[in-house]
Amino acid sequence: MQKFECVVQNPLGLHARPAARIAQACTDFKSTVTIEGNDMKASGNNVLQILRLQAVRGTRLVFTADGPDEEEAIAKIKEVICSVQPKEKKVEVLKIAFFGSKDYDRIFFSELSNDKGSGGYNASIKYFSSRLTAETAHLASGFDAVCIFVNDEAPREVIEILHDCGIGLILLRCAGFNNVDIKAAKEYGITVLRVPAYSPYAVAEHAMTIIQAANRRIHKAYNKVRDNNFALNGLVGMDLHNKVAGIIGTGRIGQCMARICRGYGMRILAWDAYPNKALEEDGLLTYVTKEELYEKSDLISLHAPLIMGEGGTWHLIDAKAIAQMKDTAMLVNTSRGGLIDTNALLDALKHGKFHAVALDVYEGEDSNVYTDHSEDALSEDITARLLNFPNLILTSHQAFFTREALQSIAAVTMENARNYNEGLPYGDAEVR
Repeated sequence: MQKFECVVQNPLGLHARPAARIAQACTDFKSTVTIEGNDMKASGNNVLQILRLQAVRGTRLVFTADGPDEEEAIAKIKEVICSVQPKEKKVEVLKIAFFGSKDYDRIFFSELSNDKGSGGYNASIKYFSSRLTAETAHLASGFDAVCIFVNDEAPREVIEILHDCGIGLILLRCAGFNNVDIKAAKEYGITVLRVPAYSPYAVAEHAMTIIQAANRRIHKAYNKVRDNNFALNGLVGMDLHNKVAGIIGTGRIGQCMARICRGYGMRILAWDAYPNKALEEDGLLTYVTKEELYEKSDLISLHAPLIMGEGGTWHLIDAKAIAQMKDTAMLVNTSRGGLIDTNALLDALKHGKFHAVALDVYEGEDSNVYTDHSEDALSEDITARLLNFPNLILTSHQAFFTREALQSIAAVTMENARNYNEGLPYGDAEVR
């Protein structure tokens, strides 16, 4: 067990920005970190609990780390504490129009946007429930920045409207940026910043969750038992042990998925446009051609970005690719819907291809994502057709949806806003 004591020196106390950065740091360690102050205790990886300590200037805080990497955890906390001391620089408040907001967004963003003053985020947020589209873009008038998500739309037409509204910054609270016309943004001098990584574990764990649910027919078993039907017909699954997993895209999420598959006792094949040879040297996986991966894999998991144009990844999984796969293959997509040619997938499913398919994203999902249509007729043709197959599971773009990921998204987005406002480096967050 390692301990570290400090007295809060910042005139603002342990305000939102240091709280968010401490929580971000603690999520990267296996050790359990706790913070004590004002006769209260907070979990080090929970920004809301840290803020509830109400640690004003002069408060004595005790940080405790207990676990295999406790020394590294304490060292990182010390580094964060030093890096967020107030700086003698006055900045204006950045006005942000937040599109497509939900209650769970506001839980974290509202706390962080309250952080004003020296060393703070110095941003104000107005929440709009509507998505960003050509019809709603005018709402950004009078703001400095817009904050958008995966189902918002920022093609050239919208970029032009945002420019006319005086917007200089697009904050993506996600990693993907295929919904933004980057070329148009550059032409109009609009900076685009994203969250390059939030919780790769959240996405990879969801990928394995839904493909195993489809494999073992959990969705069918659940409904059968609720109907007092305990028969096992139609529920036969497949062992993953000693099978081959094919990972397409070996960034942070793909690597997490590879390690999960390794834990099941699977052999890992991988394809990436830019192979990470260190992963091969460590013995985690073996890079092969796409064709070999399709032919040999029992489970194929997609973790590549959606890149349009020649040589891109749009419809990477098309009829030709599907034909190369085993008839008993399992396919899961938690990346971007456009990676799979949905019509080719539907045709294959109709002809008995695939033991199991699990989709958290799919072409044509935009009108459904994060919207309650429970009182409406199912009018979306693609969704209706996909739901027709008993070996397919569909979820609503929720792979990212964990407390840790939401906290990380809010913290990184607000850091991006602050860096823009103060002329600081953007790092990997900048979309060029």
